[in-house]
Amino acid sequence: MTVGFRSLCVCLALALSNAAPAHHDAMIKDAPERDPKGEDHHDAKPDRCTGIEFDAITPDEKGNFFFFKGDHLWKGFSGSAMLSNSIFKELGGNHRHVDAAFRMHQEDARVHDHIYIFLDDEVFSFYNYTIANGYPMKIQQEFPGIPSHLDAAVECPKGECITDSVLFFKGNETFSFDITTKTVKKKMWTHLPNCTSAFRWLEHYYCFHDYNFTRFHPVSGEVTGTYPKDARKYFMTCGEGFSHGGGARLRCSEVKLNAVTTDDKGRSYAFHNATYLRLDTHRDGSHHFPISRLWKEISGGVDAVFSYRDYMYIIKGGQVYIYKSEAHYTLMKGYPKPLKEELGIDGPVDAAFSCPEQHTVHVIQGQRMYEVDLVATPRVVKNERSIPFLKIDAGLCDADGVTLFIGPEYYSYKIPIILALSKIRPEPHKISPEKFVCERNSF
Repeated sequence: MTVGFRSLCVCLALALSNAAPAHHDAMIKDAPERDPKGEDHHDAKPDRCTGIEFDAITPDEKGNFFFFKGDHLWKGFSGSAMLSNSIFKELGGNHRHVDAAFRMHQEDARVHDHIYIFLDDEVFSFYNYTIANGYPMKIQQEFPGIPSHLDAAVECPKGECITDSVLFFKGNETFSFDITTKTVKKKMWTHLPNCTSAFRWLEHYYCFHDYNFTRFHPVSGEVTGTYPKDARKYFMTCGEGFSHGGGARLRCSEVKLNAVTTDDKGRSYAFHNATYLRLDTHRDGSHHFPISRLWKEISGGVDAVFSYRDYMYIIKGGQVYIYKSEAHYTLMKGYPKPLKEELGIDGPVDAAFSCPEQHTVHVIQGQRMYEVDLVATPRVVKNERSIPFLKIDAGLCDADGVTLFIGPEYYSYKIPIILALSKIRPEPHKISPEKFVCERNSF
């Protein structure tokens, strides 16, 4: 399904309130009183900035994040701890601690977006902080083949895992549970630390251990990059000394996109310099990641990106990279290839876009827009038209029409032919926090 650009604008506005505050400053609170074994006393609020090991982490159906420790929890990336049973009343008291938790992902089922919380050999199901009928129940009733006294759990939607699944962790064993068939595959990821909690955030998977985390691949368990990393620098506000140095957000007047696209699975991305931003996951916040994290063969920035059927085309200089849009983007064999060989156009280009249910890609160079038939062999330019712009930065065609980006502004057209026939530009719209994750200009 294609997500309209105007709908994405609303999503981005909501994302601002959920974005992880890794760059913001806050004072570190006094450490809570601890007993000789290192456990928090019930009457003392734990402080996650002192470096603690979470028992479980999960978002709710609105995208609020809960971090559990003992009989306390934190709601969001900042703020003080509160008793878990002040929100999830049926969890009870008596120093009970949560073993694992996750948010269900099964869009065609009544349990979609329910929070599942595991304690000992029981599982609780909540929606809108209200417990579902029949809960708690034994873990084996709901998740046959999954052991009790778990260490961690995390959802893995189809497209990121092969099927809608849940990953359960106990010791160095991982249990991949297929939600539809209720079958279990046990894996031994001995290279991964024993996870005391696990967390899915913006298509990335994190194993938390001690006060650190390690990012891993949800299918293979592969760890790439330098890990472990201190969770206090990324997933909570802990003041000076705990920023990972990402810097502040751009001001909206400084935004300059390189490309925008939505793939066949409805995943929408904006590309800026050497980073990308996921646009359609507004409930879970927003963050800029290196392009090479999802598209490993791409170094630095891109010139243009468009999606067609099950493929994403990334144009950089005179080369085109074609990725299969599966659970994870996979570069097609034999690529990159020269842009001239693939689309009949010499690079570099300024922008490229294809419209839903159409077989034409529109490639823009300066004031010229070239139309290439994607089902023809060989692919050659079938039409060449002028547009009323000397140069644009990025282009997108979706259910709302054509959107052209030039610096901190964008222009809207109903269909590509109107763009080509227009002699006068329409009124521009300013990029704002509702259009892109950026800071409003101060005057």
